Amino acid sequence: MIGRLGRFAILQENEVTLTEMKSLVEAVETGLKGEPFVVMHRFTRNGRPLNLALTERLKHSAKKGRVWKSPPFLTAMKNAEYGFDDRRVRSQGGSDGIFLLDRSFRPENEMMRKIFGRYLDKLGSGIEDITNALGVDATELLAVRVVSHHMRLLGVLHRAASEDWLVLVDYDDTK
Repeated sequence: MIGRLGRFAILQENEVTLTEMKSLVEAVETGLKGEPFVVMHRFTRNGRPLNLALTERLKHSAKKGRVWKSPPFLTAMKNAEYGFDDRRVRSQGGSDGIFLLDRSFRPENEMMRKIFGRYLDKLGSGIEDITNALGVDATELLAVRVVSHHMRLLGVLHRAASEDWLVLVDYDDTK
């Protein structure tokens, strides 16, 4: 551990390999229970820090789908290192990174149902815990997906004045 950020431990700050990413996931997974999220990685992209956090909800969903700590899961998580680019907020085919999900896309897809219908718009989903921990209103959070070739991780992004917070809450591996 390299330090603490508020009440959230930061385990590592730099780019990591898939093996190291798996070790980071293993290091935080037991601490997820009862916490709104746990920061497992912090890195800087274009001079802006990004805190990558996991939730018990993500762990449960990924274990149920038998993808927890799988190579596609870890690769998608590693792609958060690309950061969020204000100039390219929507995914263009073949691009990896963090991209917005918005309600106006049609036809509605499974990612939209998971992040909006089953999380952001659902009472008791855990979003209140995240907003309380970050000290923000839910309207300040952006629904995002972390894209890789085989999987997308779904979460919320808070763009604070000096740093970003990416809290992952679910995954999607539909084609």
